[in-house]
Amino acid sequence: MLEKVVTLENVSLVDFLGVENQNIREIASAFPESKIVSRGNEIRIQGSGQHIIKINDILNSLVEHYHKYGKITHENVVSYINEENLHATDAGADDILVFGTRGSKIAPKTVHQKQLVEAVNKNDLVFAIGPAGTGKTYISVALAVRALKNKEVKKIIITRPAVEAGENLGFLPGDLKEKIDPYLRPIYDALNDMIPSEKLRFYMENSVIEIAPLAYMRGRTLNNAFILLDEAQNTTPMQIKMFLTRMGPNSKVIITGDRSQIDLPPKQKSGLIEALGVLKDIKGISFITLDERDVVRHKLVKDIIKAYNQNNEHPG
Repeated sequence: MLEKVVTLENVSLVDFLGVENQNIREIASAFPESKIVSRGNEIRIQGSGQHIIKINDILNSLVEHYHKYGKITHENVVSYINEENLHATDAGADDILVFGTRGSKIAPKTVHQKQLVEAVNKNDLVFAIGPAGTGKTYISVALAVRALKNKEVKKIIITRPAVEAGENLGFLPGDLKEKIDPYLRPIYDALNDMIPSEKLRFYMENSVIEIAPLAYMRGRTLNNAFILLDEAQNTTPMQIKMFLTRMGPNSKVIITGDRSQIDLPPKQKSGLIEALGVLKDIKGISFITLDERDVVRHKLVKDIIKAYNQNNEHPG
């Protein structure tokens, strides 16, 4: 089940929602498989992707109507419901993973991103390998958030090796959070896109969502969790073996990495590279490779990656 929150701005709530929320109740009755709750100036919608899209479009139409005419009647609500049911398209609705905090639809945008989603749906351990900007981390976080919202897991654990700072992090000032935040900023950015700030704060304060350096995974068994190991190319063989053996019952694991951005000392072998060879024949493990065609950042990023790849093939 997906969830979306619509915030009403610059409207009279009584005029828009109707007496005792009758306008919202009318919409809810048209979509009995969904749940619509109005609280203050927020309307929370829970249901399938296709129903949320329809309900959201109806609300947007009603907001436009209100701003144009200054009021909403029961007949207006019924009219927009009927119009949406006649003309709305459900194309792509099943691809939506979660709705973003700004109302955006977060879904795989490329063939390989869709393969990643399918692989995670079918397997408990998935490797997603590709260069920066291909969405491997962002889609992985979205999959984790979807699993938490659907109560498929009880918590999300996101980790990455903080190799740039030294894995023990002991020489950095401040508490643990202050030490690791700079190395986990992309994770926080993704979570902030998908979970309202107050709810995210609650999840983190109550360890429903846990973000920690890889060293803190040692000795634990990770049950009923969706676990993401990011930047795995910077693990040592011992570290990634330690991580892989933490999997407990009812756990999903995604390991992401970029072969071209290994920051380990020159003589240190990457644990990710070794794992890809050691585990390649094990059933139940899926390997997805993303490339420059999956880049969803600025259009120049794709060309930059391609140029560097060509230079590596023909140096000098």
